[in-house]
Amino acid sequence: MAEQQFEDMEAFLRVAKYTLVKYTDMNTEMKEEAMDICITAVEKYPNDAEKCTQMIKDQMDKKFGAPWHVVVGKGFSYEITYEMRNLLYIYVGGRTAVLLWKM
Repeated sequence: MAEQQFEDMEAFLRVAKYTLVKYTDMNTEMKEEAMDICITAVEKYPNDAEKCTQMIKDQMDKKFGAPWHVVVGKGFSYEITYEMRNLLYIYVGGRTAVLLWKM
């Protein structure tokens, strides 16, 4: 049974190499730039969510003005208030979720 789960997880991670956009209301240009920033941060700091969130926040604040908020993790839910056209919720690498919004 454990071997079957391991094989299933390996197959899942091979398929989940792309970024899955769960929800966004950003315009296309902003979404693409934000996704690039998020993917770079998650790949650079795969085991350190704090550094990852700080990198994303700093770059988004510089590029699109402050204040941006970021949550990076595995297995969380959210209910937030945000500025319209400034929300992105994606999965990077299958398991790591990134929630990015501006207030």
